[in-house]
Amino acid sequence: MSLSDQTLASPSGATFQRLNPMTGAVASEAPAVSVADARTAVDSAQAALAGWSNLGPNARRAMLNKAAVALESKADAFVAAMQNEIGATEGWARFNLMLAAGMVREAAALTTQIGGEVIPSDKPGCIAMALREPAGVVLGIAPWNAPIILGVRAIAVPLACGNTVVLKASETCPRTHSLIVEAFADAGFPDGVVNVVTNAPADAGEVVGALIDHPAVRRINFTGSTAVGRIVAKRAAEHLKPVLLELGGKAPFVILDDADLEEAVKAAAFGAFMNQGQICMSTERIIVVDAVADAFIEKFGAKVATMAVGDPREGKTPLGAVVDLKTVQHVEGLVADALAAGAVSVTGGPSTGVLMPATVVDRVTPSMRLFSEESFGPVVAVTRARDEAHAVELANDTEYGLSASVFTRDIARGLKVAKQIKSGICHVNGPTVHDEAQMPFGGVKGSGYGRFGGKAGIDAFTELRWITIETQPGHYPI
Repeated sequence: MSLSDQTLASPSGATFQRLNPMTGAVASEAPAVSVADARTAVDSAQAALAGWSNLGPNARRAMLNKAAVALESKADAFVAAMQNEIGATEGWARFNLMLAAGMVREAAALTTQIGGEVIPSDKPGCIAMALREPAGVVLGIAPWNAPIILGVRAIAVPLACGNTVVLKASETCPRTHSLIVEAFADAGFPDGVVNVVTNAPADAGEVVGALIDHPAVRRINFTGSTAVGRIVAKRAAEHLKPVLLELGGKAPFVILDDADLEEAVKAAAFGAFMNQGQICMSTERIIVVDAVADAFIEKFGAKVATMAVGDPREGKTPLGAVVDLKTVQHVEGLVADALAAGAVSVTGGPSTGVLMPATVVDRVTPSMRLFSEESFGPVVAVTRARDEAHAVELANDTEYGLSASVFTRDIARGLKVAKQIKSGICHVNGPTVHDEAQMPFGGVKGSGYGRFGGKAGIDAFTELRWITIETQPGHYPI
């Protein structure tokens, strides 16, 4: 479970299997750790904390830069793992690796940016300082959909800040997540600094609960569904432990009457169907003003009709497999509900196993499940707005608030609308799917709280302390 244990074995010898969603064959086999094993992983991280946190910033930087190289050296292994475990295309796997390596390098650059300040004190002779120090052991719980990006994001900035980490791997991609830890081992990280926990699906609740409860865990970050995020937050709150949550989304893509429709079509297609719509930022709702709705739908439908789905192992199509048949059934149920209530099918068709075609449904209204429920699959709802104000109202008619986009040729107008949309992220004339390592990434409302990335990540994974030095004799009233 730690870097010194390359087999990542459970002391009990128990394992579990992840099946390939395309073939049903065994994609990977991983240790099915017990609650006791999970606690041991945290103990290992705690034992390594003093040594790692006392390293100078340039020493940590050098180690992280080596880890980025080690990650890149495992490119073929990552591609194979992602294709087998989640049905990813090779392009999605290599993009994951590229961005993840960039995240590690950005974290390396942050080691000398963990600053403090001297604050003027009213007390004569008092030097008052605000200092940032490592929080302790950080628990990162990562999902399967962008497994290298989100697995690395869960641990890179915490490590840069001098914390040690435990990565709780997804049961859906244990091999992919374990490869991350193996890369850090190859880079020479000391034993116990980076640890991984893999567990059978049936044991997830108990294992995660034990990890959260462990006294040495001082920070928790979770990326996943809003429902599970609430469970994690409640469990952590019992111990007054801070949590960073990046949860579900129902990203709106607003098209105003003066938008460049050609650009809007390209960005909407990318945002809706990259990785089969299985991205937290995926464009799930296109909200288009009536004046240009018909023109947009004609162009958008034509574009999406060219986006074929096929076996990701062959690499001949822009869309690959979704993660499981449950996703297919969920998306098909949302589409059927909308069509039965009066929505109109633009593109789509029957699925072949986990190969689901890109689906566009027009004239979706707020009363339909497709408007409000996260699909996390290759479908996008189009809703028509009367005008700009109505478009903003529709964009905000959601429990979520992660990413959003606004398309208009008037940049001042775009900024005005962006400010009215309740989301952690909003792009003017860009897709809802956009991530960079140095940006403050996170949402509001049901999409969670806290921010990954850059200096916002430093805030999340350090303790801010007030320390004073008295330089003159004290004078006290008693």
